[in-house]
Amino acid sequence: MLLVRFLALVSLWRPVFCQERSFQRAVRQAVGALLVVGSATLTRILASLGRDQQDWSADYKLHARAEWNDQEVFDALLPSARAQCPGRFVPIALDDTRLKKTGKRIPTAFWQRDPLSPPFHRNLQWGLRFLQASLLLPLHRKYKVNARAIPVRFVAAPSLKKPGAKATAQEQAHFRQQRKQHNLSQQAVRLLTGLRASLDQAGAQTKSLLIAGDGSFCNRTLFRTPLERIDLLCRTRADVRLCRPAAARSRRIYDTQKFTPEQVRQDEEIAWQSTKLWHGGKRRKLRYKEVEFVLWQKGAGARPLRLLVVAPVPYRRTSRSRLSYRRSAYLLTTDRSISAIQLLQVYLDRWEIEVNHREEKTTLGVGQAQVWSPKSVARQPALVVAAYSALLLASLEAYGATRSEVYRLLPKWRRPSQRPSCLDLVTLLRQQWHERPKTVAALESHSSYQQMVLSAAA
Repeated sequence: MLLVRFLALVSLWRPVFCQERSFQRAVRQAVGALLVVGSATLTRILASLGRDQQDWSADYKLHARAEWNDQEVFDALLPSARAQCPGRFVPIALDDTRLKKTGKRIPTAFWQRDPLSPPFHRNLQWGLRFLQASLLLPLHRKYKVNARAIPVRFVAAPSLKKPGAKATAQEQAHFRQQRKQHNLSQQAVRLLTGLRASLDQAGAQTKSLLIAGDGSFCNRTLFRTPLERIDLLCRTRADVRLCRPAAARSRRIYDTQKFTPEQVRQDEEIAWQSTKLWHGGKRRKLRYKEVEFVLWQKGAGARPLRLLVVAPVPYRRTSRSRLSYRRSAYLLTTDRSISAIQLLQVYLDRWEIEVNHREEKTTLGVGQAQVWSPKSVARQPALVVAAYSALLLASLEAYGATRSEVYRLLPKWRRPSQRPSCLDLVTLLRQQWHERPKTVAALESHSSYQQMVLSAAA
């Protein structure tokens, strides 16, 4: 049963909290964040659990004052997630996400570019920035479903506040120096280092990490930093200048002749290779080129890299429309042992972290809680994302990767789906919560589905 398996996974959080009562509050909030109907504020979560007539201050103090590490709740779930990932390497998708806020006194909130703004006009939005890492489970190897991304890190990634116009020259210089140490790339390096240590404790010492990231992580900070047993697979620009190593007898390191990934795509002397990879619900034909042992002088330095060029994929919007093409993809990787087919499949599976972002914000309402404490701003969203991760793992352990008869039937206007969505899991969890009153009583909650609906309408 999904509810029983979910509670068994979140019970692994007990060593994270110093006190039993803090652990119980964390479990109740994790369950309430998944069951709540309407906006996912802390008060609405408490009301949906039937605790609207009790003191609420302790639930806020769980995030503002209690001693616990918000990333250790992910570490407790790592052994279960790693057991679902066979192979000699662990694929990890890395990306940053933004949570919109309205309060101007929220710590670490700042103005940043809106990713949904049109290309002809860049808009700004006020909010928080987080770095998320998700473990990619290759479910398509055994089942005819897309991969599943399990969140294993959700870390606040704020930006340093710029000094005012009256700041001294010394303060300006100090800010410029600190900004280099606290940018997004440096925070990503610290996240990956901590994740590597956590996976070692979870029993993955012999497996390397393969980090799939977008173009924002393809820079010299990540590619030149020595990361032990961590390889990068990042999308790069079409005009980045690459080269071959210099001749063996030369004192040079880099060859004088430079080339770009776009030139490799247009070079007819480099043959295209063809394969079929899983993407978008079925196996599709993909053409690519592979160039080994390239150097990126301004980026990775003398570190040897591999370049993968993916040909544009043709598609039609309708059966009668003209043939269109998606853009080419250019990938740089530090790995030199994994086959190109496996690397391309991992990068295609990286799209699942975007699915994580959508489900976290729209289905679960991550970032809607109105908290202002410096600790709460980072802890409360991380706890909800950890509950979301436990829910995904519980569904795999309870019912497998495919959709079965235990889930609610899809509406007539929906396309058939082989994999249950987050909304399917939440709906099933609410149903089992209503049907298991003894389990509800064990969590000191006295709510039913009717109570959740009434609290949402209040």
